[in-house]
Amino acid sequence: MQYRPLSNTGLNVSALCLGTMTFGEQNSEREAFEQLDMALDSGVNFVDTAEMYAIPPRAETMGSTERIIGNWLKQRGCRDRVIIATKVAGPGRDWLPYIRGGNNQLDRGNILAAVEDSLRRLQTDV
Repeated sequence: MQYRPLSNTGLNVSALCLGTMTFGEQNSEREAFEQLDMALDSGVNFVDTAEMYAIPPRAETMGSTERIIGNWLKQRGCRDRVIIATKVAGPGRDWLPYIRGGNNQLDRGNILAAVEDSLRRLQTDV
């Protein structure tokens, strides 16, 4: 696996990143764990997620991908080997009314709330 510096953070991320938007909708937790295990065993250390995942976005599955990743990190004890990139949902009063009551603007309060919620679901503090 090739690795590349992540800007000036001192972190090196794998050239391949595992996308996880299907975890909790098209893929079960067991299947997600298998995919995450295979990726890590293959040298992939970069995992992409988002607060609104699983896709398609629904209130019932919002955050499920991050929860599954958090469960995997806790069960496998591999948090120090994985770099997680997550995303904050942008404005979506008309199509994401269940995220922060539909008031999910890209302002300081919403971004901080989204980060704290993501960290809680991912069961990590960084």
